[in-house]
Amino acid sequence: MVRPYVDKEKCNGCGTCVQVCPMKVFEVKDNKAEVVKPEACIGCRACEVSCPNKAIEVK
Repeated sequence: MVRPYVDKEKCNGCGTCVQVCPMKVFEVKDNKAEVVKPEACIGCRACEVSCPNKAIEVK
């Protein structure tokens, strides 16, 4: 199973991952992206590729 991981040090809470994720895996909470539905991730890597701060890695 693939899962996205957010590096809280790099994340600035811009919300790009929320906008590009087709499965609604992310939410921005306390100005940081958070993985709220990891089981829904389909491994498309849209979040990883789109993150301007390279704060997301899909493993």
